[in-house]
Amino acid sequence: MAQVLDGKAIASTLKKELTERVDALKKRGILPGLAVVMVGSDEASAVYLSRKKKTGEGVGLRVETHLLPGDSSTQQVLELIQRLNADLKIHGILVEQPLPKGLNKDAIIDSIDPRKDVDGSSLANLGNLFLGRPGFVPCTPQSVMTILERYNIPLAGKHAVLVGRSTVVGKPLSMLLLAQNATVSICHSKTRDLGAMTRQADILVAAVGVPRMITADMVSEGTIVVDVGINVVDGKTVGDVDYEPVSGKAAAITPVPGGVGAVTTMIVLQHVVESAERL
Repeated sequence: MAQVLDGKAIASTLKKELTERVDALKKRGILPGLAVVMVGSDEASAVYLSRKKKTGEGVGLRVETHLLPGDSSTQQVLELIQRLNADLKIHGILVEQPLPKGLNKDAIIDSIDPRKDVDGSSLANLGNLFLGRPGFVPCTPQSVMTILERYNIPLAGKHAVLVGRSTVVGKPLSMLLLAQNATVSICHSKTRDLGAMTRQADILVAAVGVPRMITADMVSEGTIVVDVGINVVDGKTVGDVDYEPVSGKAAAITPVPGGVGAVTTMIVLQHVVESAERL
């Protein structure tokens, strides 16, 4: 059976490390602050917001929540973000998504000061990632890289096959893997014979949002499998990988839940602490 790449264990270690860094900042009179902006009343977003607040406060951060009505205009959201950009007590700004229809998502995200864009999703930070310049990178791809790093999985010269080309996971993750000298292939809905591609992978990352799409016959013996998918099937959370059968062939695999998702929230908080240390 495959080695389990335990995201919960890594998240626990990161929490301890971040608590120590926050304590060091407090001794210098700096309290790292995160502002979370939510427009409307999306139920899933409200749950995530509550978790972020609890987890952030658990490492010693100050977490502000800014709730705007669902009929807010793009201009009203932009005005709030400009106030947060100027607020010296705020080191990170996070806009919960999805945003209500009618709002200009790109304008809102790109209005965040890149130094406070802890989600790494603004045009400026994505451009920095592409060019290999310093900046915040999207949290889920960094979560994947953190898991691989913490388990000492070598990347240089390895063939990493990504299933999914979103700007949230697939594209930025490809840049991070290239920076570590992996050879990267990106697959998507138009890829011919997906299994022929995935069987070539030394490292296989599934990020498409289709439950159990990656089956055992699509994976070669000894592959490292990272499952980014979070899907609910019959009230149970499952990934994009058919976990049990694939575990019988993979060398290592992330579980769902308890894998990439468990680390991602800690990466958001890590970015807030980094911002406070810089600013």
